[in-house]
Amino acid sequence: MQGNKMLEELNIPKHVAIILDGNGRWAKSKGMPRNYGHIQGAKAVEVICEEAYKMGIQYLTVYAFSTENWNRPKDEVEALMKLLRNYLKTCLKTAEKNRMCVRVIGDKSQLDEDIRRRIGELEEATRDNDGLHFQIALNYGGRDEIVRAVKSLVRDTVAGAVRVEDISEESLGDILDTKGIPDPDLLIRTCNEQRISNFLLWQLAYTELYFTPVAWPDFTKEELVKAIEAYNMRDRRYGLVKGE
Repeated sequence: MQGNKMLEELNIPKHVAIILDGNGRWAKSKGMPRNYGHIQGAKAVEVICEEAYKMGIQYLTVYAFSTENWNRPKDEVEALMKLLRNYLKTCLKTAEKNRMCVRVIGDKSQLDEDIRRRIGELEEATRDNDGLHFQIALNYGGRDEIVRAVKSLVRDTVAGAVRVEDISEESLGDILDTKGIPDPDLLIRTCNEQRISNFLLWQLAYTELYFTPVAWPDFTKEELVKAIEAYNMRDRRYGLVKGE
């Protein structure tokens, strides 16, 4: 009861983004293979999705697999893709239960055909759900996203569909992967790394950043509350940091 009362007194961010860091290090600390950490990390995502929505968070975006992650050892990448296939099935069931609207951002063309098909089925099945808007960044890189958007604008300009003088922040934002999604109010990164690692470079312009030493598999509702409490300590006006 006391915890619910405390949450009622907090300003809940509309959109929270999370860099899920520390799965491998968490597993190593327990004498387990890295993939064990990824499996437990996937379970933590399910828990936080449910808790975030209960708190009143409307949008949750997680960095699941970056464009740079292909450089990891082949066996780890293969294990991650296997885990992804299983997670997409689980996510569909979770979305049906909680009326979660799921969207995958990133360059899906580089993923295997069966994964792309499952993503399409998941997005279509959950498109009209009115619960948490859950974005999963897969084969995602902020620079890659901006380059893809610029190429699209150039093609439209050459074709005469867009005039150079009409290009604006809004028109570029409308062709990013996150079209229609508000920019994050709060970014959380776990496992004490203090950088954004090519995540949502355009969208994080005025986002509050929160870093925690807790590894992602150990990230709980209580840790999410701590992050929101820290967010409430920041001085923001009209979505901007005071003084800007």
